[in-house]
Amino acid sequence: MRSEKKSKRQERRQKILQQERRNRLLTIGLISLGAAFLVFAVVWPFLRPVAEVVSADPGTLFQPEDNTLGDPNAPITIEEYADFQCPFCERFHEETEPLLKQYYIDTGKVHFVYRSMGNFVSDNIARAKGTPATTESRDAALAAYCAGDQDKFWDMHAHLFANVLGEDVGSFTDRRLKSIAETAGLDMEAFNSCYDSGKYLDRIQQDAEDGQAANVTGTPGFIITYTVNGETKTDRIDGAQPFSAFQQKLEAILSEVGVVSE
Repeated sequence: MRSEKKSKRQERRQKILQQERRNRLLTIGLISLGAAFLVFAVVWPFLRPVAEVVSADPGTLFQPEDNTLGDPNAPITIEEYADFQCPFCERFHEETEPLLKQYYIDTGKVHFVYRSMGNFVSDNIARAKGTPATTESRDAALAAYCAGDQDKFWDMHAHLFANVLGEDVGSFTDRRLKSIAETAGLDMEAFNSCYDSGKYLDRIQQDAEDGQAANVTGTPGFIITYTVNGETKTDRIDGAQPFSAFQQKLEAILSEVGVVSE
């Protein structure tokens, strides 16, 4: 009888030990699987193929200087607050900017300045979705300003717009921005040093704060500054307006400052 009880106790112990072993193996398996997923999540962005990058031609540039174009002594200054992910900014770049260059920048009437709006598009998308924001908008601006160190701001400007895939869909990951920079002909050692150090992050933040102070609530936004009889005046154009809207505004200002338009 005692032997029978002892045998049953041993059997129960054996089952318990077997169950414990199975639980340990299951735990180890789950930990290993979790570790594998974690490694995959970390490594995959570096292994994933970068979307094809195309080349772009910035065209003939009149007196380019970092993020500016045109004569700094021109009677009118236009500051564009924009975002390389913004489809309306891309429309302005493709449709209106070339005509603005031809008739006003290249003729010495307008000094044009490009400024970022910080992480504008990425932040807005995150707010709309209730998800953490990426830094694609900010990082694209960083890449452009780093290109400016090599007198290639406008080359990078053209390449960024030519390679946007959409809003926050991976257009401007670190790897793709570096691929775009290489395609734009930048010295990659100098570019990587600037980009990886975040050299111009403070400048980008200042851009965003200045845009907000100027009541720019969407991209692109244009602040127009000019002087009449010693008094500085400002005007604005909001959104990707057609060239005719710029022409009408600029001709009125040129008339006010006493510059005859040819």
